[in-house]
Amino acid sequence: MAHAAPASRGITRGTPDVFSERVHRAARFGIPVVLGLVYGYWAAANRRGGGEITGWNILFGFVTALTFIVLCLAVATFAPLLKRELHSLVKSAFAGAAVGFLYSQTGESVLRSAVLGLVVTAGVFGVFFYRYYTREDGAGNRLR
Repeated sequence: MAHAAPASRGITRGTPDVFSERVHRAARFGIPVVLGLVYGYWAAANRRGGGEITGWNILFGFVTALTFIVLCLAVATFAPLLKRELHSLVKSAFAGAAVGFLYSQTGESVLRSAVLGLVVTAGVFGVFFYRYYTREDGAGNRLR
């Protein structure tokens, strides 16, 4: 007589979580900070176009990094509270705006930057929407 294992035995479906809560907490803030610093450096480098590094260029890089960090933390905090369509749209709009802004710092036209941002937004939206659509029910509860 075969019986199913009771759920109270600690058997979980899916991949196990190998990191501690402390590592997750550090990553929650560490990843946006590292990404923001890289993004700020990249934006400052695009803006100076291979010229000399100035104080204003360094200030621009740090302000850009700080803005990216704050927006990234806001998106990571509030987007999961939305339905999967809006969740996908908020994250993809952030990615598209970030890429469009970086491209605009190279000196290209605003129209080309906006088009590139919209293309990136559409691509990232497709990926995120598919991911959330296949892993959540209509109410936003995880299926797996």
